[in-house]
Amino acid sequence: MAYLDNIAVFVRVVELENLSAAGRDMRISPAVASNRIKELEKYLGVRLFNRTTRQLTPTEHGRVFYEGARRVLEAVTEAEAAVSALSGRPRGTIRVTAPLGLGRRLIASGIPEFRRRYPEIEVRLRLSDHDVDIMKEGIDVAFKLGTLEDSSLKMRGIMECERVLVAAPSYLEERGEPGTPEELVDAGHDCLMLRYPGIREHFWTLKTASGYRKFDVRGPYDSDDGDVLTGWALAGHGIVNKPRFEVEPFLRDWRLKVILPDNAPPPVQLAAVYPHRNFQDQKIRLLLDFMAERCQRLIRETLKGS
Repeated sequence: MAYLDNIAVFVRVVELENLSAAGRDMRISPAVASNRIKELEKYLGVRLFNRTTRQLTPTEHGRVFYEGARRVLEAVTEAEAAVSALSGRPRGTIRVTAPLGLGRRLIASGIPEFRRRYPEIEVRLRLSDHDVDIMKEGIDVAFKLGTLEDSSLKMRGIMECERVLVAAPSYLEERGEPGTPEELVDAGHDCLMLRYPGIREHFWTLKTASGYRKFDVRGPYDSDDGDVLTGWALAGHGIVNKPRFEVEPFLRDWRLKVILPDNAPPPVQLAAVYPHRNFQDQKIRLLLDFMAERCQRLIRETLKGS
């Protein structure tokens, strides 16, 4: 298994382009990761990486070995999944990612219960509102609010979620409540935007009499954490565009108010996205079934006020 472990470390270093990041991902120290790469290079008799003080890039030998090594690891994973399914004892590790708010409310709190049901399955959860490259970062399942843009992935829809524009009463008292999307823009309302490097959306899509339109909104606040935006809205700093289930408790106690209800953003799909190769993996299917039921139940309970 030592040789296979060395291959696994090598593949993660190539994919993450960083020795320390690969070590953290595999829960080993950078020194151990470095030693595994050295052992692999000694065994193969070639240098796998060009090393500088700032970069670690595969050599030609490294690039060729990576393609074969990745297929070997995928084959081993598939074989382990098949044996696990046959034995009736699902086991292994699942790497999961989700947006911060969604992950905190719906996914993270369900993992201990999932582990109680399937104690031989480990779940490693990473929460981020940034776009995550599932293939590059070795993610098995990504829960997301949005559409599938990568044809190399599969998507399982969980439920459609209503979106709303909301603001605190204090903000509306000070700035006035917009009556139309055009007024939202023309009056220069402070719109709280989710932004991070690489994000494509710098506008809000709102419903109009002629269909959905994109509106170029502005504001002095933006963040890469959706919960920060909600906090700013609660403090009266602007208007935020949110899935209703995330802000329903604040609407119920009047800390936030829905604005432009007839011009709401389009609903967003809550879905699980995963690589095609995971489709037959029993532990992945078990997690998807568990989390889909849980998300549907918790969201409905939240919207009903349970």
